Amino acid sequence: MLMSTSVQAEHQQLIMGRSTEAFPETMSALQEAIKKAGYTISIVQRVDIGLTGMGFQTDKYRVVFFGKAEEIKMLPKKYPQLTPYLPLAIAIFAEENETILTAMSPHFIEKTYAPDPDQKDAELHEIFQRWQHDIELIIESVSALE
Repeated sequence: MLMSTSVQAEHQQLIMGRSTEAFPETMSALQEAIKKAGYTISIVQRVDIGLTGMGFQTDKYRVVFFGKAEEIKMLPKKYPQLTPYLPLAIAIFAEENETILTAMSPHFIEKTYAPDPDQKDAELHEIFQRWQHDIELIIESVSALE
């Protein structure tokens, strides 16, 4: 049985999903879902090598960085404070017989970036809303693998 948990509340920091499929199949589905949502994958970074090198026991662990080229170029110029959050990222790791997916919630980033709701930038708010929606859909679609 698959269980998908998408954290909906704006104060939550993470969007999460879980798949009972093996890591390689889930990783492939994640990359396909990102592309299907209209994003380009920038890099897939292995995290497990660094962790095991520091003495941690870990299974497969990757971070998939992705974005839309025009946004990645425009946003840091217009909003330099967003630079640490770009490109977007989803972490994927094996945990026993499941594969876990996590991403930082764009709603959380927005709340951190513009804590006063009355001072929200309309253009930026729309981007954060779209990112939240897209990341939720990506993780939900991957979590629904059968």
